[in-house]
Amino acid sequence: MIKVTLVKSLIGSTERQRATVRALGLGRVGSSAVHFPSEAVMGMIRSVSHLLKVEELPEPVEVKNEA
Repeated sequence: MIKVTLVKSLIGSTERQRATVRALGLGRVGSSAVHFPSEAVMGMIRSVSHLLKVEELPEPVEVKNEA
């Protein structure tokens, strides 16, 4: 899982970059979203990486209920 946070303003960015940030689920500076690292998502992150902070999250652990 990848956590993406918008750390820079979209003022002065192109309309295409703004659309990419919106597609990642980010609205305002400081907003975050969690995504699976698919090729499409990684390409979107790469294209606006100068506006984002990306963190790798540990995979959730499954708990088996043996009752």
